[in-house]
Amino acid sequence: MAEPVVRVPETKVALSTASVYPESTATAFEIAARLGYDGVEIMVWTDPVSQDIEALRRLSDYHQVPVLAIHAPCLLITQRVWSTDPWVKLQRARSAAERLGASAVVVHPPFRWQRQYVRDFVTGIWRMAGETDVRFAVENMYPWRYRDREMLAYAPDWDVTKDDYRHFTVDLSHTATARTDAMAMIDRMGDRLGHVHLADGKGSAKDEHLVPGRGTQPCAELLERLAANAYGGHVVIEVNTRRAMSAAEREADLAEALAFTRLHLARSGTPAPLDAKAPAASGGASASSGASASGGASASGSVPASGGASASGGASAARESRTPGASGARPS
Repeated sequence: MAEPVVRVPETKVALSTASVYPESTATAFEIAARLGYDGVEIMVWTDPVSQDIEALRRLSDYHQVPVLAIHAPCLLITQRVWSTDPWVKLQRARSAAERLGASAVVVHPPFRWQRQYVRDFVTGIWRMAGETDVRFAVENMYPWRYRDREMLAYAPDWDVTKDDYRHFTVDLSHTATARTDAMAMIDRMGDRLGHVHLADGKGSAKDEHLVPGRGTQPCAELLERLAANAYGGHVVIEVNTRRAMSAAEREADLAEALAFTRLHLARSGTPAPLDAKAPAASGGASASSGASASGGASASGSVPASGGASASGGASAARESRTPGASGARPS
């Protein structure tokens, strides 16, 4: 029997809870379940639920959506979340990952003014990585810019490939903001690329986190490279939906991102015979799939996403909430 023209990608696609902001962590689980994501990445921030391991476990069990990664509280707004000591934050992130069954902790390089943390960071990350099976994946960042001024806010460097880490996270919104070559960066990361934050950008000084396909970054090329190289980590959709005018618009964006990702992760198999009922289209997707040649949604928004999500949002946003009694507090 001939192999299928398009194989279902093995790489799991997760939804970052940051992608639903200003909605809550609890809402992210609900949306991930409805759209067919394989899991979630928890952005630990000011939402109390994101900091509460038992609340996260209940949400995961209720919605049948696993926690695949923990993003340690590294942002300016989370300087006091899980202690003011950055090493305590990472210890608690590791503990959360182990207790929830997540395989990765995402961590940013230190801010330059965290001098002691900077001095110990590279060796400290290696030490912590050696104490657990959880991957500590250090994420590329970018220079801060204002008009014609540039500030190097991260140390040892925003380009994490200049230092020696066991695992890396690549973020394509950050490569856009840094105005660096994303494919060259993942080449430097090599087999230490352990985690992907998929988003897009146009090179603005602001960290845009656009839906993949709406900017200038090589999102499709990256995904196809991952599939060809049998990438063993997760791909996390981390996009900005703050400007969505409704819950339905937010879900449509997140469904489009999922469809784009799964389409480009699907690897081409053996070509179908000429008399097959569904001849293959160039690029590995069938001509009847509803996908455009660029890999985005068709004009009708009908790109299917494995797991039940379509580019139009999959299910009505008006569907009655299934969220259990966990707090729905929002980031401040």
